[in-house]
Amino acid sequence: MTDSGEKFDCFVDIVRKLRSAQGCPWDREQSPFSLKRYVQEETHELLEAIDANDHEHVKEELGDILYLIILLAQIHSEEHLFDIGDVIETVNAKMVRRHPHVFSEQKVGSVAELRQKWLEIKQREKAGRMKPKKN
Repeated sequence: MTDSGEKFDCFVDIVRKLRSAQGCPWDREQSPFSLKRYVQEETHELLEAIDANDHEHVKEELGDILYLIILLAQIHSEEHLFDIGDVIETVNAKMVRRHPHVFSEQKVGSVAELRQKWLEIKQREKAGRMKPKKN
């Protein structure tokens, strides 16, 4: 495993511990709904750090957003819905699917064509999510 992978796993374990019975009362009482305001606040702070070109602040705010992502995944994992591995698997598949010019033989001629293909793929994905679920 890479150094980054080990650090990531350690952080997931930290968040899991924070949510445990021996963890932090604040972390344990959070829900996806209660975390919405923090997602918004931390995203705004990240944008400010980017605008200020403050790399240390960007790093800190990315960490805050990563914490919220892991925390939200942990909460969903506790409900047996999905875990952070599922989130990563989903985004991996999405990136490969949306970049056929990189991960398949498909070629594009320009950035404009690339953008158009990306929008088409995204629209097909959205249409697929909108279909009624069969029981």
